[in-house]
Amino acid sequence: MSLSLLKWGVAAIALVLVILAAAMLILRKHFHAEMTILAPPEAVWAVLMDTQAYPQWNPVFVAVEGDYAEGNKVVTKVRDPNGATLSIGSRVKTLLPNEKLRQTGGLFGIITFDHSWRLKPAPGGTRIVQHEIDRGIALLFMDLNWIEPAYAAANEALAERVRALAQPQP
Repeated sequence: MSLSLLKWGVAAIALVLVILAAAMLILRKHFHAEMTILAPPEAVWAVLMDTQAYPQWNPVFVAVEGDYAEGNKVVTKVRDPNGATLSIGSRVKTLLPNEKLRQTGGLFGIITFDHSWRLKPAPGGTRIVQHEIDRGIALLFMDLNWIEPAYAAANEALAERVRALAQPQP
């Protein structure tokens, strides 16, 4: 093999690696779901933090292993539309009681996520916002169209759980 051909081969490989690296950093997808829950932020937050009860009401985040505290690692079991359960590890980056829970995780360059629940006082209740940004090369190959509707369903289930807990028990 000539030296010139070897140089072209190395240059081609370097170009492919640069394109892949750029794609890993540039590719991103946003997911957003929000609604107003007719309850104060403290009531919504209490349900959101009671991860032991998630299997009773949450159709998407069906279990959480670990405690929500800044810096902690947690594993969330997520149910996809086909009924399969995925275990997703994350680190709690921000925990502001009655305001915000933010978690991040994934494999840099391949697929990462930055997911948050935000609670904002609203007329008559609380505006609940789930927002997520996913990044990485895997976005080219994954069908994530189910995530935003799933987050909307989780918000609806959260509202229903808050309403049910506010009802006087017979």
